[in-house]
Amino acid sequence: MENFFVRLTSGPQPVFFLISGPCVIENYDITYQTARHLKQITHALKIPFIFKASFDKANRTSVNSFRGPGFEAGLDILKTIKKELDVNILSDIHLPDQARKAADILDVIQIPAFLCRQTDLILAACETGRPVNIKKGQFLSPKECGNILNKTREAGNPHICITERGSSFGYNNLVVDFRAVPIIKGMGVPVVFDATHSVQLPGGAQDSSAGERQFAPTLAKAAIAAGADGLFMETHPDPEKALCDGPNSMPLMEMETLLSTLFAIKQAVG
Repeated sequence: MENFFVRLTSGPQPVFFLISGPCVIENYDITYQTARHLKQITHALKIPFIFKASFDKANRTSVNSFRGPGFEAGLDILKTIKKELDVNILSDIHLPDQARKAADILDVIQIPAFLCRQTDLILAACETGRPVNIKKGQFLSPKECGNILNKTREAGNPHICITERGSSFGYNNLVVDFRAVPIIKGMGVPVVFDATHSVQLPGGAQDSSAGERQFAPTLAKAAIAAGADGLFMETHPDPEKALCDGPNSMPLMEMETLLSTLFAIKQAVG
């Protein structure tokens, strides 16, 4: 059975797929506006698109940080947007018992980076049969993704991809090693590169993460040139006012120009 993520990029010309949206569901209007704009851009550029928004950001730095509308309310918003815009929807789960209900609405289930070694969570997500995007933990080497993939094989789900999002060595920074792309692809799964979380400065604002969004386009270009099958980029209509991850989110109005450039690079490298 062909991998779902591989199928997205099958066709006469080289193409990558895009996972993109706001970090967290702030409200219906912003979420819908972002999804609609991204669909228009990706449709014009013929880039396969999966809309991403989190119903709960359970790993915020501060206990007082905005987390989102929660499981039930967040899934209701995503269900409505999926129906109105006819787009594939991705969100992340944090507990094994969320998997089945989330799978009724989500097209792709995501495992957060900090939870990528949680065996019960991975198995629960995979056993739904939905495609699963697993974000490589900042604390893992690329080769250690083999242990994650062994867990997915135990569940018998062939629709898996791994997202590289940088490595942490402490002191509020992340470092990207683009050797991760061919190393993980060598394990037989598509590789996504998270261009916006890779420029995050974890805990860099003491009670929240900071970020350097100006470097996200540079890393995205390098990832496509290195052979990434997909890109993950969080975006917001007004990042300065975003309730989560604004410092590392791309401005929504800049996405079309960036995606056009990335598409051209993909065509050039094949």
